[in-house]
Amino acid sequence: MGYRLLKEKAEIIFEQWAEKYEIFAPVVMEGEGCFSDTDIIRYGKVNNLDRIEWKNKSDYSFKEVFLAINETLFYFTEDQTTIPKGPEKDILIFLRACDIHAVKRLDEIYLRNGFEDFYYARIRERAKFILMGCENTCDSGFCVSMGTNKADSYDAYIKVDGDVVFMDLKWDALIADMEGVEIVDVTPDYVMENKEKVTLPKNLSNETFKNEIWREYGDRCIACGRCNFVCPTCTCFTMQDIFYKDNAKVGERRRVWASCQIDGYTEMAGGHGFRKSQGERMRFKVMHKIYDYEKRFGYPMCVGCGRCDDVCPEYISYSNCVNRLAKEESEV
Repeated sequence: MGYRLLKEKAEIIFEQWAEKYEIFAPVVMEGEGCFSDTDIIRYGKVNNLDRIEWKNKSDYSFKEVFLAINETLFYFTEDQTTIPKGPEKDILIFLRACDIHAVKRLDEIYLRNGFEDFYYARIRERAKFILMGCENTCDSGFCVSMGTNKADSYDAYIKVDGDVVFMDLKWDALIADMEGVEIVDVTPDYVMENKEKVTLPKNLSNETFKNEIWREYGDRCIACGRCNFVCPTCTCFTMQDIFYKDNAKVGERRRVWASCQIDGYTEMAGGHGFRKSQGERMRFKVMHKIYDYEKRFGYPMCVGCGRCDDVCPEYISYSNCVNRLAKEESEV
């Protein structure tokens, strides 16, 4: 069951939500793309339905809302530490089906992987998710292959169709009391077929680490790390201690996004490092997404959003890499 109402009525509801929640959704940021005079779709705060980009997939994922690119964990002085306050309001996040599945992956890493991350948990418990339907497939996504094209773990579904809005609300029944609201059956729009299709290898093992495919892809990779930054399920970070100039004993510790694909990420004290070649790093990323993670949690880490393929400046296709592994496996 859901509701059909005029857009002007929906905007009134949206304004009421904005008083209680911080609302994040994909928005078009004009002139902020990688190249001159280009736009980019990224998550930002919104206060009305028209600000939201409904048609196209965001270039960057919602991950920036849960995991700040540069997050202060605590401030320190000579004799004490202080943890910054968490969000003052609850949070609403507009997500597509594949990204709702990505939330499950982040929860596994930050909440159920042997410990609970305090900073992630305090934001996560205050978040609600609004599903955005997909009437058409994006060019690079392969969510159908990954089984992430449908989602039911949302708190609301909203579709804007001209001057009419369809809503399926699971937490707020007050809308039924508004004048001009019609109760109807509302079914989310889901993609049932993608242009891009991926076959997951079924018999990956440690022997796969020796495959020559990694050297081939590694020769093309320039170690920019962009694939990790746009991915909704990548969770790598590094730590930084910042000391203030006016007092070298006072400062803050920050958690900063990092990438398993860049130089220096695996370096340890004494100068020792793991995965020094780009082929080894590519191997680690792909195998972690479709092999290591699945061995631990029972399903792949990748949700098939296709953002990594979109953003790579060297046109390295993660989906093609996975398909090649499956093809070689079938030929053995």
